[in-house]
Amino acid sequence: MRFVLDAEQRMFGETLHKLLAEAGTAGAVRAWAVGDAAPGRALWAAVAGAGVFALAVPEEHGGAGPLPVELVTAMEVLGRHAVPGPVVETLAAAELLGRLGGPASSEWLPKIAEGDALVSLALPPSVPYALDADIAGLVLAAGDTVRAAAAGDRPVAASLDPARRLFEVVPGEPLFSGDAARTASAAAYDLGVLLCAAQQIGLGRALLDVSAGYVKTREQFGRPIGEFQAIKHHLAGALVELEFARPLLFGAALSYGTPEFGRDVSAAKVAASDASYATARIALQVHGAIGYTDEYDPSLWIRKTRALRSAWGSPAEHRARVVAAL
Repeated sequence: MRFVLDAEQRMFGETLHKLLAEAGTAGAVRAWAVGDAAPGRALWAAVAGAGVFALAVPEEHGGAGPLPVELVTAMEVLGRHAVPGPVVETLAAAELLGRLGGPASSEWLPKIAEGDALVSLALPPSVPYALDADIAGLVLAAGDTVRAAAAGDRPVAASLDPARRLFEVVPGEPLFSGDAARTASAAAYDLGVLLCAAQQIGLGRALLDVSAGYVKTREQFGRPIGEFQAIKHHLAGALVELEFARPLLFGAALSYGTPEFGRDVSAAKVAASDASYATARIALQVHGAIGYTDEYDPSLWIRKTRALRSAWGSPAEHRARVVAAL
């Protein structure tokens, strides 16, 4: 099937892309990695002003959602610009709180819609760590029981992406339990998987674009390396993988609220993981040694792509989930 965004959805994505391109994000990513959240919070404010966080919050709490197609459109753009912080976690937490209701939802959902709250979320076993739990306004540990949590006293867990600051959490008081907690936690996980996959597609497109530009200017044997057939084939193969993954991504968004949603988001995550990781490998190959130097901005994108491959469930986990659903 061919999924085509309508004019309003395309304009939303293009406006968000222009906003982030003009702001520049590499500096904020580097600052976030060393614990300086100020530039990243400025990006969050701009993203919130564009209405991104409101897309996951129900209307009765000041949002406009949940609108899964628009969320995927936004997260693809945010992935393209490697916006730092627990964006996926905050949006997944909005799904969780929106389904559960109660005082915690009434308190935090309006703050999420306005972009005033960073929320981190652990969903073991697939999401064992809480991203940026040390600076989040709210940390949740979800599953059979949903609990308020806090960053533990252990150091930041190692990540290939230095801007992904992962913390083990200490669960606190229970907020919800029983079937309602399990159902809401499963829904939050599925939405998180979908949005992580959208980030991966955006990262892949950014790396493909920068690689295509680089091979036009990098010369070898007196010719741009982009003229060599092997380079062309590698880049064309990456484009095909990314383009074949996008229909799965938007198809999954359209199945939101159906029994097939979990299966579809897992299929999208597998395709997005494989396509973005392959593109990152090709980007590193065509750039050579410069591709993994800290000073070169695309290295930030390459490392984030590798880190997100196993975030919100590994490809093996999601392949098994798709097979079990067939």
